[in-house]
Amino acid sequence: MLSLGPNCPDVGSIHLVKNCRTHNKKPKYKFQICGRQFVETPTNKVISSETSYLIYRFFLEKISLAGIARSTGVSQKWLQDYVNNKYASIERTVKVKPKKKVRLNVECDELWSFVDCQENKQWVWLAMDRETREIIGVYIGARSEEGAKQLWNYLPFVYRQCAVCYTDFWAAYACVFPSLRHQPVGKESGKTNHIERFNNTLRQRVFPIVITTISFSKKLENHIGAIWYFVHHDNYVLSE
Repeated sequence: MLSLGPNCPDVGSIHLVKNCRTHNKKPKYKFQICGRQFVETPTNKVISSETSYLIYRFFLEKISLAGIARSTGVSQKWLQDYVNNKYASIERTVKVKPKKKVRLNVECDELWSFVDCQENKQWVWLAMDRETREIIGVYIGARSEEGAKQLWNYLPFVYRQCAVCYTDFWAAYACVFPSLRHQPVGKESGKTNHIERFNNTLRQRVFPIVITTISFSKKLENHIGAIWYFVHHDNYVLSE
């Protein structure tokens, strides 16, 4: 046990022990009484714009936070704080190009994942403009009538006024979507092919969208933020 060093700001103790090393091999110390840990000569690493852009691109691929930290050289703690702040600030409304008041065709579907444990299912409700491939509605929650209602409310007004929404035969849609704006169809019709393909893209590229792997979200806010993050990126690419 070492007895030299700074006093713990919490309890004033100077009794500390060595406690392994950081990811960049610096020795860590821990105060015995309170458990507080520190590095003797910490350095504040400046994250370059090139690294920030690389992290932005990594968020659009199915790469774990630990993998991003190893690839970019940032600390996992810094990256986790960055992720928390980034996803908390993501706008929860769609941005789509203006549409004329003519017949519009919308494809709707749901896919499921979970947060923290498989019992805590979180369904992703999505609506896509068939012609432009833009995602025009998003809701994450239960697969229930409330979920269908929230998806309908998320649609821009012009779609609620002029579009025909093609869905599967899940009863919640018929309970919420006006009959003139709703057409349930089977997979064999091909009228929901594009949104089903987008669902597959989400599973392949958005880290929290999983079913049976250990790489799942432990925080609902980040789960929702990651989905919106990818949706905004995809719509932006389509608008270019």
